[in-house]
This record gives sequence, C-alpha cells and structure tokens, in this order.
Amino acid sequence: MTLGEARIQRFLATKDIAILATVKVDGAPLAMPMWFLHDAASLTMISVEGTHKVRNLRRDARVCVVAEAGSGGGDERGVTVLGKAEFKYPRLERLWTGRAMPPNRVMFRIVPAHVRCWGLE
Repeated sequence: MTLGEARIQRFLATKDIAILATVKVDGAPLAMPMWFLHDAASLTMISVEGTHKVRNLRRDARVCVVAEAGSGGGDERGVTVLGKAEFKYPRLERLWTGRAMPPNRVMFRIVPAHVRCWGLE
C-alpha cells in the first residue's frame, strides 16, 4: 500500500490535522496534533525549532503519523504512516502561502516506509 493510492489521497484531503508521534530520548513516544499537507509521496509539516518534537526528529527521524475519522458507531476510518522525517528543504520551499516562514520555523517531510489504512472505500 502506498500514500499515493486514490482512496488514501481522498481521505487525507478531508483532514487538516494528524497525530505525529516521535521518539523521546528515553524511547517513549511523544504524540501531538499537527497541521499537515500531503501529496502522493510524502506528508509535510511545519514546527518551531527547539521544540521537543523537532529535537526528537533531529536525533531519531523515525515517526508514526495517524489521521482518523469516525464517531465510534462503526464508521471509523483512517491512515497510519510509518516513516522518517527529512529536513531537506531549500530556501525557496520555505515559502508558505506566498510568504517566507519566520526564521525559527522548520519544515520537514515525512517519507513513508509503510502505509496502512482502514475503513476507506
């Protein structure tokens, strides 16, 4: 299964926020909601330099991202992405909605190694 599958792309197009889990120094997970953009090859997120999640990613790039929906009445659906974060964005790609991001912001891309979905048509 790939991020580029039509049913996965359709579902992600309905979501603005997903849960990003990083690995803390002691090996425990750190999970938090994050706004994201997606394409067929990756997820893109922005954060602030120096935060726990960014420090975790710079030390250990492994991540899990979950986007889900449903009311608990049997209509649950979602996507899980396991992969690695990359901070390889040239200056031009730091433009966000036509404006440069503040200098303390970092943009990273999540490159999937494994994608799983459930409940998607």
